[in-house]
Amino acid sequence: MQVSRRDFLQLTASAGAGTAIGGLVGLGVTLAPAAARAQELRIKDAKTTPSLCPFCSVGCATLIHTANGKIVNIEGDPRSPHNEGTLCPKGAATYQLHMNPNRATQVLHRKPGGKDWEVVELEWAMDRVAELIKKTRDETFIEKLPNGKLVNMTPAIFGLGGATLDGEFNHVCQKFWRGLGVVAIENQARI
Repeated sequence: MQVSRRDFLQLTASAGAGTAIGGLVGLGVTLAPAAARAQELRIKDAKTTPSLCPFCSVGCATLIHTANGKIVNIEGDPRSPHNEGTLCPKGAATYQLHMNPNRATQVLHRKPGGKDWEVVELEWAMDRVAELIKKTRDETFIEKLPNGKLVNMTPAIFGLGGATLDGEFNHVCQKFWRGLGVVAIENQARI
C-alpha cells in the first residue's frame, strides 16, 4: 500500500486532533460553556422580543433578538408550554429565511406578453388583484343551475392556502373565498 505525503499528513493531523479531543473528553472537559458563552456574547446587548413561529398553528413561542434594528438571532422560548424552548426544523430556520439575501422584498409585475419584471407599489398590486378577482367573478358567477337550484358560485377561481399559514388564517381565508362563491378551495399541505 502506497501512501502519499499529503495523505500521510492528513492522517497524522486527523489522528492528532482526535487524540486531543478524546483526551479532553476523557478528562471531563466540555466545550458547552464555550459555546454558551459565544451565544451569550452574540446577543449580549440585543433587545429580546417574544413572538410566535409563523409556520403552523401550534403556536410555538420564539425569542427574537435585535441589535441596531436588525435581527441577530431567533430561538425557541423556554417559558412556552407548547415548545419549551425547542423548535421544529422549519421554526429553527426562521432566522435564515428572514435574512436570506434571495428573499423577495419588492412586488414584481410582468405585463401580459412582457418579458421583463418591473417593481410596482404594493397598493397598486393589491388593487390589481382585487380588480381581476371581481372581474373574473362577475364574468363567471352562476346564481342558479338550469334546474333552478340556487348555487351562488363561481367555478373560475381557485383558492389555495399554504402550509406556512397558520390554521386561523387559513380558516379566515376559506371563509373569504366561500363568501365570494368560490368552491374550489384547497390547502397546499394536502396536495
